[in-house]
Amino acid sequence: MDFQKYVAQVSPSLKLAVPVMLSQLGHVMMGVVDSLMVGHVGAVQLAAASLANVAFNVILLFGIGVSYAITPLVAAAHGEGNDLTISNVLRHGLAINLVNSFLLVSLVMWAKNILYYINQPSAVVAEAIPYLGIITFSIIPTLLFQTFRQFTEGLSQTRVAMAAVIGSNLIHVPLNYALIFGHWGLPALGLTGAGWATLISRIVMAGGIGLYVYYAPRFKKFREGFSIGNYSKKLIRKMLNIGLPAGAQFIFEVAAFDLSAIMMGWLGTQTLAAHQIAINLATISYMTTSGLAAAATIRVSNELGRKDFRALRTVAFTLLFLATFIMFLWGIIFISGRNFFPTLYVNDPQVIALAAPLLIIAGFFQLSDGIQVVSVGALRGLHDVKIPSVFIFIAYWIIGLPLGYLLAFKFNWGANGIWVGLLIGLTLTATAMVARFHVLSRKQLINRA
Repeated sequence: MDFQKYVAQVSPSLKLAVPVMLSQLGHVMMGVVDSLMVGHVGAVQLAAASLANVAFNVILLFGIGVSYAITPLVAAAHGEGNDLTISNVLRHGLAINLVNSFLLVSLVMWAKNILYYINQPSAVVAEAIPYLGIITFSIIPTLLFQTFRQFTEGLSQTRVAMAAVIGSNLIHVPLNYALIFGHWGLPALGLTGAGWATLISRIVMAGGIGLYVYYAPRFKKFREGFSIGNYSKKLIRKMLNIGLPAGAQFIFEVAAFDLSAIMMGWLGTQTLAAHQIAINLATISYMTTSGLAAAATIRVSNELGRKDFRALRTVAFTLLFLATFIMFLWGIIFISGRNFFPTLYVNDPQVIALAAPLLIIAGFFQLSDGIQVVSVGALRGLHDVKIPSVFIFIAYWIIGLPLGYLLAFKFNWGANGIWVGLLIGLTLTATAMVARFHVLSRKQLINRA
């Protein structure tokens, strides 16, 4: 094996991936800051944030998944040098995501009272409902932001979204502090204060990136993408054929973690709070490799547009090697810091004791998590999204979650059993995705030869 060709791909891959990593981390930091600050209000409020996100995240991430159709289409057109197609994808993406955002907001507002009927602690539900009602409206600016983000990343301009997210965090953190605890003349709103801070900062984030894309000279030739009308059913169908299965992937995966949170609630408020801490930390590590996944989608799509399947495989496997290395380091960090990290969130000794073993399991599934997310990104670059969605459904919903339930409630492993089920689901998904990418890309290479 010629390792030099892989080494040569590290620098251009990281040039794309690092800004995406930072923007993804910045996006997640809104939730991390919410959990850190709300945790100091009380374990009930922390558990309520976790429960509200069960209903919210699965819907929001479906919308984000639908927006992912923009990047591979823009990147492939960029590889071909087709500016007209790029503008058309932006225009259609804005329409699809705006309509989708209103539909998703309506869905959450209609269904939010379901939280009363899933056997959760009543005090937790009482705190979760008003918080959910506020953050639900942040779906609209978030999906508008995603439109411009996927557009700019498809053009390999990954620093644009990074700057927008960092700017929103500079607003979110102090606003969170003021509205949760009541500072600078503002009322102490507790968990709902965190919701208002999130909504306001996401509006600023979407407005900022939208204005930049419209006025920046580098994007001036794509300004036609802001126009309204003249929509193509063929292009809408093509985007939805990529976006809807990508959204389904998020539903199957994120809903699996959300169902695990519901099962944690059956074990009690402290257990749910411990789960929220562990999943919060695991989300941070996930977002570092999701940056690599975005780079995989962009670079694989570029090479697909150029019909260079040998380079396509080299790029993808380079990013897989990088993901494996990074997640190995995260695994060590989680396991070695399992007793320290929970203390950053709460002072409750029972919650800390429950969270520590979950972080050991999280440490072990880091490798699988990193490999599967980059593999999915590479497959998205090949416009292959439907079969991976089936793999994810089987791995989590047919195998991982039922096994986690059995271990938790029939074999009395408690919270640890639920997380072992997640570990198995992630490992099966990673194995299936790598195998699928290898087979598809190799077939394309052979056919091209």
